Amino acid sequence: MLAIALATVAAGAVPATAAPAPAPAPRIDWQACTDPDFAGMRCGTMQVPVDWSQPHGSQLTLAMTLRPASDPAHRVGTLLLNNGLGRSSIEQLGFAMRRLPQFGGALTERFDVLAVDPRGVGHSTPVTCAEPLKPAGLSYFPDDRNAFAELVAHNRKLGQNCLRRNGSLVAKMDQSSTARDFDAVRAALGERQLNWYGIQYSDLLGRTYAKLFPGRLRTMVLDTAVDDTVSPAAWSLQEAGAAEDSFNRFAAWCTNAPDCVLKGHDVAAEYDALVDGANRTPIPAGTTRAPLTGEDIQAATQDRLTLAEVAWPVLAKTIAKAQAGDASSFAGPADKTTDVVQERAQACADTPRQIHSHRQLAQVQRQLAEKSPHLGGAVSSALAMAGCIGWPTPPRPVHAGDPVQGSPPALVLQSTHQSYAPHSAGYAMARQLPGSVVLSREGDDYSMFMVSQCIRDAANRYLTDRTLPAPGIVCTD
Repeated sequence: MLAIALATVAAGAVPATAAPAPAPAPRIDWQACTDPDFAGMRCGTMQVPVDWSQPHGSQLTLAMTLRPASDPAHRVGTLLLNNGLGRSSIEQLGFAMRRLPQFGGALTERFDVLAVDPRGVGHSTPVTCAEPLKPAGLSYFPDDRNAFAELVAHNRKLGQNCLRRNGSLVAKMDQSSTARDFDAVRAALGERQLNWYGIQYSDLLGRTYAKLFPGRLRTMVLDTAVDDTVSPAAWSLQEAGAAEDSFNRFAAWCTNAPDCVLKGHDVAAEYDALVDGANRTPIPAGTTRAPLTGEDIQAATQDRLTLAEVAWPVLAKTIAKAQAGDASSFAGPADKTTDVVQERAQACADTPRQIHSHRQLAQVQRQLAEKSPHLGGAVSSALAMAGCIGWPTPPRPVHAGDPVQGSPPALVLQSTHQSYAPHSAGYAMARQLPGSVVLSREGDDYSMFMVSQCIRDAANRYLTDRTLPAPGIVCTD
């Protein structure tokens, strides 16, 4: 859900390099968690440098939650659970543990499951900003040069506000800095190697960790990989095509599904009419939010397509509710672990600046609209590409595409249809991690460990004894 991973390769991308100066010995302060969702778990904090090139300079706090292995006699190690861009891994763990211990198998029995919120996100030292991400009247799809100038000016104003309130942390939310944090956590745990479970953005983060610290990952499970070996514009076109495919599958499902409130309707046509009408007259979205435009509705739809069995019936109700004059269910992220401003700050720390003029942006957005006529190309990476133009701090993208030496062969889990990434993105990731295998699943979901026994069996086998499935297998459950 995610809105999603946005660090892309471009000319001038900087290579990932190890930290040049020694940092103080890391230490985690542990205590029993007090939140009922984390009963029996340990909550911890540790200090790390804001700037890893100045290890004795300003510090930030990393927050983490650890769920001990339920079969400690057969414990294998620590599994680092990661979430998507701008999303709290700790909150993700809380949601997962409501069900996961009942069917998680070896993952919960033989591994300490550790969730660490990345720097700037969630329960770690958070980036907080006073400016809204997108004020009323602003468009990420500007019609002319004046509207483009307004967009750039707002992006700059937002970024400058974030800098004033949070200091240099805003400029240091890049993948390389975050990966160094996680290695400090590894050292503080006393572990020689970690096991990695990533989703979307954190798949890229895991690859960056493996590049920076070869040999320090024992296993890598990468769920819903994205392809950052291409330019930001090409990435957004890939993602727009994937989201449009998901929307079309949702609309087709809705035609005959008994749990779709729009059953029997031409859902795609009605959605288009809803968007067009909202662009003319924005639809109220509650007493505390500005009315939503059609662009707002399109931008909110991708994240509401990610888990078919759960999300699609809700999306149908959300459309019907908006048709009746209440767009509040389209307001805010569908994934409640997400902070949209923190998501943008992370994205702008990594995303190369490919667009510098209205002409360039308009050209890409015409291609996006052709690729994604219903959603208009309003997908996560395209919004970040536009939303980072004018951002006051430069990006620090990590070069992608070359084989990562010292990485374990990864298990890449990729749906055949997913609104954030095409199926082909799994293979683009696997090519960078020698020996890796893509395990496909027929369907529209991410977080596939939660919904597929076939995926769970393969992931648990790999995590425990590092045996990968044969290439070419497609799970159908």
